[in-house]
Amino acid sequence: MTQGPVVIVGAGHAGFQVAASLRQLGFADSVLIINDEAHLPYQRPPLSKAYITGAAGPESLFFRPEKFYADQKIELVSDRATAIDRAARKVKLASRGVLDYSHLVLATGARNRLIELPNANLVDVKYLRTLDESEALRACIGSHQRVVVIGAGFIGLEFAATARIKGLEVDVIELASRVMARAVTAEVSDYFLERHRVAGIRIHLGVTATGIEAARGRVTGVSLSDGRHLPADLVVVGVGVLPNVELAAEAGLPVASGIIVDENLLTPDPNISAIGDCTLFASQRFGGRQRLESVQNATDHARCVAARLTGDDKSYDGEPWFWSDQGDDKLQIAGLTAGYDRVVLRGEQAQKAFSAFCYKGDKLLGIESINRPGDHMFGRRLLGMHRSISPEQAADRGFDLKKVLA
Repeated sequence: MTQGPVVIVGAGHAGFQVAASLRQLGFADSVLIINDEAHLPYQRPPLSKAYITGAAGPESLFFRPEKFYADQKIELVSDRATAIDRAARKVKLASRGVLDYSHLVLATGARNRLIELPNANLVDVKYLRTLDESEALRACIGSHQRVVVIGAGFIGLEFAATARIKGLEVDVIELASRVMARAVTAEVSDYFLERHRVAGIRIHLGVTATGIEAARGRVTGVSLSDGRHLPADLVVVGVGVLPNVELAAEAGLPVASGIIVDENLLTPDPNISAIGDCTLFASQRFGGRQRLESVQNATDHARCVAARLTGDDKSYDGEPWFWSDQGDDKLQIAGLTAGYDRVVLRGEQAQKAFSAFCYKGDKLLGIESINRPGDHMFGRRLLGMHRSISPEQAADRGFDLKKVLA
């Protein structure tokens, strides 16, 4: 069991949860969260959806009010970590302050991948990952008429649906041949492509942005690799993220496409753990190493580390799940479906409620559900137990999924 101060770098889902879990598990020593944003720790998923509509203020996003941190004796340090002195167990801050730790938790998250195009630094070119970025979009969206969204992943399509609901003309451009190509099956991609098009969103596949056009310092459009020009007065970029590994790398910790940790989420330094979007973790469930960007992964990592620091030394074996709200449709994914070679559909596409059961051979890898929460919860429970059903059972509409779990 760890004794002495635990310092957490990062105040996102992972950073907040490890602090809260430490207190829930009875950890009595100091807990400090280094927070480099000018807000209380907050949820990110609503930023590209409901929050843009202006229905609620920033306080609706906060995990807990300020009083919670005082009551739980969790210190929020409004600063930025700049270096780690591993030998002395100290974290250096941008303010030139220093924090001592007995254990350090790196929950540094990820940052937007930036585009490098002419005029990409204009005020009408926006990104969407932080509360400040969402606030900027919320403040300006009502004064714009045409938006081009670069990237048809979750964030891009979530924002596109929200912008269309707000009355904007919306174009989405995507290099891949289908939307959300890295995340979902072709069947689910095709469904969302049609749903967005019916809503009036123009989606352009197999093209890239080659330039952002401007006049008098304002965006006027986007030029495409196929020679076309899309008029716009606003550009929103969602082309993925980069894990924040620099702090770890400069401290001599191994990094690749994330901070490398073992199945216990420990770095080679036994006094430093890393969790959440920034980590490349050894996965007992899937083999090899994984880096996942999801709230579930971040919070489950945090709970695992908090348990270890309070005496329950166990490896991480979480079953991943994800979700995305796009317009009236809710996509939920249980498991990791990459590498599938067979898809079995269950439900009714015409009724806007179906699931794609994804198999490799006869093994169920995951389930992608659209407006079928029962299938999603079934998948989470079944996969969590390391079990499967056959493709024939999934295809049989009379087959009772609930009985499998009994």
